[in-house]
Amino acid sequence: MSGVRVHDPELLKLGLTLPGFVRRGQVIASLPSLGLLYLAAMTPDGGHELVYLEAEGAGKEPAEAYACDLVAISTFSAQVFEAYEVADRLRAAGVKVAMGGLHVSVESEEATRHADYVVIGEGENVWPDVVRHAQAGGGARKFFAASHPPVDVKALPVPRYDLLAGRDFNRITVQTTRGCPWRCEFCASNVMLELPYRKRRVEDVVRDIAAIQQCRPGAFIEFADDNTFVDKEWGKRLCRALIPLRVRWFTETDISVADDPELLALMAEAGCRQVLIGLESPNEADVRGVELKRNFKARRVAGYAEAIRRIQCAGITLNGCFVLGLDHHTTSVFPAIRDFADDVSLYDVQVTVQTAFPGTPLYKRLMQQGRIIMPRRWDLCTLFDVNFHPARMTANELRAGLYWLTSELYEEGALRRRRAAALSMMRRSRRGAGALAAVVEDLG
Repeated sequence: MSGVRVHDPELLKLGLTLPGFVRRGQVIASLPSLGLLYLAAMTPDGGHELVYLEAEGAGKEPAEAYACDLVAISTFSAQVFEAYEVADRLRAAGVKVAMGGLHVSVESEEATRHADYVVIGEGENVWPDVVRHAQAGGGARKFFAASHPPVDVKALPVPRYDLLAGRDFNRITVQTTRGCPWRCEFCASNVMLELPYRKRRVEDVVRDIAAIQQCRPGAFIEFADDNTFVDKEWGKRLCRALIPLRVRWFTETDISVADDPELLALMAEAGCRQVLIGLESPNEADVRGVELKRNFKARRVAGYAEAIRRIQCAGITLNGCFVLGLDHHTTSVFPAIRDFADDVSLYDVQVTVQTAFPGTPLYKRLMQQGRIIMPRRWDLCTLFDVNFHPARMTANELRAGLYWLTSELYEEGALRRRRAAALSMMRRSRRGAGALAAVVEDLG
């Protein structure tokens, strides 16, 4: 199930007229599901014919899906009701359906009403059992990753990128690490909290990129990581291995990447065009307690401006991500984010609404406090729709602030001014100037 979801009609209307607001959404919407490509690679031998399909929404699933014996559906919370509709139609037509992923792992009982096979946890080691069970005509059941050894990311096969042949994906995903050492309260990626941060072997990442280059020469690479450069020395080894490949790539990491000038230089030389970093808020008090283990983010806020300067002067643009509606936020946060983005010359800005995804510490806390407006409305878990009562403003004030801020940040004039300032910053840096033309060409 592909695509970005927004239900708020005012924001949807705004997005259609603000190029900067929809640009990153279009990129995300067009990314193939790396999880499904890994499952395809883990499918046991036995003469199975595999196909990768996408559906933009319920009722838009390709007819080819109905010719399959078994369909695995990957989806997010915001799309899960549509995914259930697709699953119900497939099952009514006699097709066996398997579902997994973060949402289904948390809401497995809900998923059993729509799928024959429900995978709870990471799917790679479980999938062969699902296939064999279905092939033998087995009935509905749950499959638990916990009944298998943890996924060894150093033993993962090459994803079946060949199944994407002939598709017009503007970016292809590769995973270099899995998980994140930080535990942000709102982060849905850390639902499986028992699993540690894991790094793949550099040679395997290179192997996967080579496989992409065979079927999609020149493809832009998006690292499907939550936090790539936690281990700076490993990151340097990765970048040195990427330099000969002449690839262009994007990734997500944390602000500490700015602490290591050598790493930044290697990233730029290796083809890094942009990093997305969760800044969350420009004020230290606002993010205090957001990261549950070491208060990492609050300790870094004072150094944001200098860190952003270092990253962009290295020839790497920064997409700063902010979360609206944190418990310390008042309505003053909206102009504060706009002014901060202008002052530090952020090349790109991403704003989202704090969203209580099922299974997260945030969801549990807000439910206990009675602050979820419509419980179990997973279709509102879009990162843009407001479905909770903020602590220091009303839900309507949060909505109005989001409308105002998106208009301020993403209209063409504001976008051009910030990017011109960021490019000027890069131009004044010898290293940044060397990467400038390539960055502009790749990111627009």
